[in-house]
Formats: sequence, structure tokens, C-alpha cells
Amino acid sequence: MEKYLENQYFPRLLLLKKLQKWINRKEIFAIKGPRQSGKTTILKMLESWLIEEKKIKPKNIISVTFEDRDILEKFSLDPKGYVKSFIGERSQERFYFFIDEFHYLENGGQTLKLLYDIFENVKFVITGSSSLELTSKTSKFLVGRVFAFELWQLNFEEFTKVKSEQIYNAYKEKADLVSKFIFEKKDFSVPEKDIFGKDMQKFFEEYAIWGGYPEVIKAQDQETKQTILKNIYDTYISSDIIELLKITDYSRFKTMVGLLSAQIGNLLDYNNLAQDAQSYFKETKHFLSVLEETYVVHLLRPFSTNKTSELKKNPKVYFIDIGLRNYLIRNFQELSLRPDLGSVVENAVFSQLRFRQEDFYSIKYWRTLGKAEVDFILEKKGELIPIEVKYSSFNSPKVSRGFRNFILKYRPRRAIILTKGFWGELRINSTLIKFIPVWYL
Repeated sequence: MEKYLENQYFPRLLLLKKLQKWINRKEIFAIKGPRQSGKTTILKMLESWLIEEKKIKPKNIISVTFEDRDILEKFSLDPKGYVKSFIGERSQERFYFFIDEFHYLENGGQTLKLLYDIFENVKFVITGSSSLELTSKTSKFLVGRVFAFELWQLNFEEFTKVKSEQIYNAYKEKADLVSKFIFEKKDFSVPEKDIFGKDMQKFFEEYAIWGGYPEVIKAQDQETKQTILKNIYDTYISSDIIELLKITDYSRFKTMVGLLSAQIGNLLDYNNLAQDAQSYFKETKHFLSVLEETYVVHLLRPFSTNKTSELKKNPKVYFIDIGLRNYLIRNFQELSLRPDLGSVVENAVFSQLRFRQEDFYSIKYWRTLGKAEVDFILEKKGELIPIEVKYSSFNSPKVSRGFRNFILKYRPRRAIILTKGFWGELRINSTLIKFIPVWYL
């Protein structure tokens, strides 16, 4: 790891390298993602890199947060004057202006466009916890002027690196084989032995219980972890929902969040959800939209070659962070004791797919009227990769009826079954199926 990052920050180097790559361009950087996923930290990492590696003067890097109401008020009254107060007469020097929690600014898109056009020597970097506020309300003013990035909670790779450098190295070797199989179509021989399998399982099950929020991972005891998750949720409700997005009936909103936490991995019935929350259809759809836009849940759409049919089918619901979901149902028991073990592991797998998705592929699920189902379908440019989650012991490779039906119908070249430690492979016609321990996805 780079010298300026040692012992300071969790390893969020993938996004940092992207920011570094385009730092010399004029476009605004907009970093969006869930609350407490590390957006403030990534700004500090970028600042350290600019100072240590690019030799930028510290006084030429200005960091503010709009959670500070005094700063927000001053900036709102005179944005140009506020920025100018840091620059003075040094118009020939390069400046970097970091604005954390930008979504609190009214008319942010118009304001940022004005500043972008006025200050040729300033690179603006903004962050926000709401896709709705940070993107939808600014994009029409900033077309061609902004690069958007997403920062999620720590994925399992990052989690492993935090926990143990040795286990991370062992993990990375096999995870790279799996990644190349999925994305580069490169076959590999399944390992005969996996001496770190039990260690991987222990880490994965901890991750599936507590999730990937950096502060939760950092905490040393369960009580502290639970308290942090509670604070994340409470802050989200009070700041993002009530204050920012103006949802006044937050009791129904909270009820709906609780109902969704009990339905992960299941098909969502809008009418039943509205009835159980004592809401109505239009409000229910709005609440779900807000939950997606603020990075709490994701509604997974079905795969279908009939696009009209695809739009009509109900989605499945997953939480972006499984730890937050487990807080909502107040269950942090180890996986072996849980009646929802299958759903928890499936949600953890979804998070892994979502965190690395970017523009590589779309994620969907497949289900027929006869209830044959495949958990996840990756699709890119017409190529399909079905993924089934089977967190159980295998003695030999075997596939479910639904998985086999999908393969026979769509004839994908590659397919994956995620297991509880089992490695193997099987061919069905032209489809190569790899059985891979779930933690190496």
C-alpha cells in the first residue's frame, strides 16, 4: 500500500485510483453512496495523495462539509464570494475544493454550474448520501461537467484485507481465478485442497452477520457494532428521510423498512406490502424509490427475453448492507443457528455482485410460472451467466431442476453454483458449471 495511506485508512484503493486517474481534468467529481460508507475518508485519502505525491500546497486544498450549518448558510448566500475567499488573488494557482454532504445545498446543480464556469483553476469534488439529491437534481445543469462515482460499504475482499493480510493473500489468489472465469472467460482447474477454507468461512460468516460498514468492522465487540448500526439507521431516518427528502409520515416509512427486512430474497408484492404497512399503493412505490435512492435496498428485476413481460413482473428485494438488515430484525446470531440462513447468504452474495457491478453487467433473477428459479443472472451484451447460491455441503456436483432448466433453455457458456466450501465442476451440454465456495465470488 502507498506510504501515505499506511495505517490510516481502510483499503478503498480501487476508487482512489480512479479519482487519481482523472484528477487533472476540469470535470467535477461527484462521489455518492450510503451513509458512513467512507466518503469523507476517501476525500482525506485524496487530499493526502495530492499533498504527498502531487506536492500540492495544503492551503490550496479546501475541505468543507454542508453538515455544518454555518458553512452551508454562508455558502448559500454567496457561493462565488465564499469560494473566492479562499483563493484571493492567486488565480494562477490550482485549487481543490472538497464539499462533503453536498446534497444539503438547495439548488446545488445551478450553483455548482456557476462556480464551475467561473473558477477555471478550481477542481470541485462533492459527496452525498442520496442518489436522488446528488444526481437527479444536479445532472440537468452539469451535463458534460461531472464524473460520478459510487462508494459502497467494504466488500468481502476489503473486509478480508482488514482482518488478515495472510488470509487476504490466500483469498486473492483464488478470487482472481473466479473473476477471470466470469469476466474474461478463462477456465481454471478447481483446487484439490483449500487449506484456508475454514478461515474463509469464518470471515465470510462474520461479514454476512455484520456487513461492510467501516466503523462496524473497526469495532471490537458486538455491543459496539450494534450501537453503530443503530446510529447509522437513526441518522439515516432523521437526516436523509425526514429532513432531506421531506417524508412526513415516517412511522409508516419505518414500518415499511421493517417489513422489507423480513422479506430479503423474496418476490415483492406491492399491494400486500401497502396493506401491511397501512399505506397505499402510490405511497408504497414512493417509499421504495426513496429507499433505493438512498442506498438502503435494491429491487432486483427479473430476467426475460420479453421486455414487456420483464417490466411487469415483481422484483425481489435485497438490502445493500446485510448488517443493517440484521439490525432491523435484531438478529446477530451465527449463521448455523438462523432460520433465515439461506436468505442472509443470498443477500450477502447480492451485495458482492452489486459492489463490483459498475458497467460490467446487469444483475437480474429468473423465475418461471412453474416456479423454477435461478437466484442471479448476470447479463452483458447478450451473454448470460446464471448463479445459484447453495450454502450447504456437497459430496459431488449436482444442480437443481430450475438451474438445469435455465441452462437447457438459454445455453450459457458458463454457470456458477456458490457453495459452503465445495469445489467442483460439471458440464451440461456446452455449459461449464463451476462449483465455487461462496466467499471467492
